[in-house]
Amino acid sequence: MQLLPLNDLGARESKTKPGSVDFGILLPWVSATDGFKISVKLIHEKDQFLQDIQPKEFFLIHSHHPAADPSYSDYWSTQIDVDTKDKPHPRSQWGLPGRYVYRYCLYNTNSKQLIDWIIDPFAREFGVGKLSAFTLGYTDYQWLYDTNYKTPALEDLIMYELNINEFGGSIDTTIDHLDYLGDLGINCIEVMPVSNVSEVLDWGYLPLGYFGVDERLGKRKDMQKLIDEAHKRGIAVVLDSVYGHTNYNFPYKYIYDNLAYSQNPFMGITAKKYFGEPTDFKRQFTQDFFYTVNVHWLDCYHIDGFRYDCVPEYYDGTLGSGYANLVYNTYQYVKGTNGTNHYARFYNNSSLNLIQCAEQLEAPIEILNKTYSNCTWQNTTFSTAEQIANGTNKDLYPLGMQLGLYDYPISVTTNSDTIKKTALHYIENHDHSRFCCNFRVIPKKDNNDQSYELYKEGDRNLWYKVQPYVIALLTSKGIPMLWQGQEICENYFLIDDGIGRVRMLRPVRWEYFYSEEGKQSISLVRKLIKIRKEKTQFLYGDYYFYNNHYEYQSKNILLFSRRYKNQFSLVALNFGDYDQTVPFTFPINGNYTEDLHGFDNLRNVASNVNTPLKIPSNYGRIWSV
Repeated sequence: MQLLPLNDLGARESKTKPGSVDFGILLPWVSATDGFKISVKLIHEKDQFLQDIQPKEFFLIHSHHPAADPSYSDYWSTQIDVDTKDKPHPRSQWGLPGRYVYRYCLYNTNSKQLIDWIIDPFAREFGVGKLSAFTLGYTDYQWLYDTNYKTPALEDLIMYELNINEFGGSIDTTIDHLDYLGDLGINCIEVMPVSNVSEVLDWGYLPLGYFGVDERLGKRKDMQKLIDEAHKRGIAVVLDSVYGHTNYNFPYKYIYDNLAYSQNPFMGITAKKYFGEPTDFKRQFTQDFFYTVNVHWLDCYHIDGFRYDCVPEYYDGTLGSGYANLVYNTYQYVKGTNGTNHYARFYNNSSLNLIQCAEQLEAPIEILNKTYSNCTWQNTTFSTAEQIANGTNKDLYPLGMQLGLYDYPISVTTNSDTIKKTALHYIENHDHSRFCCNFRVIPKKDNNDQSYELYKEGDRNLWYKVQPYVIALLTSKGIPMLWQGQEICENYFLIDDGIGRVRMLRPVRWEYFYSEEGKQSISLVRKLIKIRKEKTQFLYGDYYFYNNHYEYQSKNILLFSRRYKNQFSLVALNFGDYDQTVPFTFPINGNYTEDLHGFDNLRNVASNVNTPLKIPSNYGRIWSV
């Protein structure tokens, strides 16, 4: 993979000629010799809705970019003087500093074909819908907190997934909540896609533009400030990145479909087709494009890593041209910086802490063993917990095994690079209903007594049934992840498919923070995160599941321990509706403190002697020596 010549692509204010803007776009197989002409239509953002002011049109010149691979070197460019003397109307803002929106048009002089409303694939800013943007008079963001910040080590991570639209409403209001997340104990936020999409309400998984922040969320400096402020609080930022598919209006789909070309230089199936319009990583242009996107976000936005969406779409094997190739080259790029400048954030005690997280639900163990990913989503913890909660499978054995990530690698050495490995645990994420919906769902009805499927909610009166699952999540081996509002018992229901999943706003209801259910739920989460951070065995320790169906699982009890050297904790969970007393033989003599509440402490415990443990219903205990 190689980096695209990004300094010559997109819309950029000239560094040598103030008030002039350079435009550049790579359009493989589109040449002036074939009768093509390309123009850019440009207007000041404040003029765009005024009927008497129309955009100004400028034509680009075709050439072959010397730094681009020959397979995609067709390059169109121009320089435009944005001067107040050339105002299209006396009331126009043309020539003044501020944001300008633009789009490309493609003409074929032979066939008289016109393709309008082409978004710039290299735009750094965006307008509404399919409009790209730039800011005249833009000044770079001044980073404040780079010097002392370090990306947390893999084993230290406690993640929090959030959707900026729903969590804070905008980037600015999300920044206002960072102190809350830091106080909760979160040290990594996984942000759902911020790339440009065509809809105002959308999860962001059908991208149009990859090199900037969608205007519905904020502007470039807003996102940079969010990351800077997160780093100030010791919170890493991981970006949800969608590379296996795009929106139909993504220019390298939209243009070539309208031209009726039999082949496409960018699009096509790499491995599997699940969503949207698939990208073809067998194409050099596609590989280089997304590699350049990664480096841009690492360099321009100082993010700490990526959560790669829907990896099966472009995972074509260890030696393939798709996913494995991308994460390898991204790792090598960061390694090649040798920790200079802001890349020092990734280096701590000689460990390179770039976060590369795969959403590979079909083969999570394989993706860790065979690629440079260092962590992965996996649905087994979620699905086994869900089956227990809704009564479809009461067997606690699969959950007990999964919490220890048996068969998952701890580290893998490839090409002299030794990379730590682990997986995420979650019982809630953006793809599923809130966990309390497993216990009881409350229908919403209109005046005609018709159920509103989209507006059903989990019964928060049963919030206490979630407790043993939360304790398991935050004491397990691996990386625990909370989904926004989970800590205050958010209770949205989510349909399995359809447009209502992705285009319905479900804002976190912060009033829940003050409700009785919310207060008790967040109190438990705070205690557990504090325990996890203070007791080394929960970060680095071995995991042991006490598999005894007769004594434990048959009574809805799950026992496991975490041990690091002489530090030992027993986690005892009761998933049933009745208190239980069970025997247990502790491996270490001593006085055991119950960490959740400080009572039910065990004094003068002798090893290898049965000790009765009382475990409350729908709850648990943590005893540590």
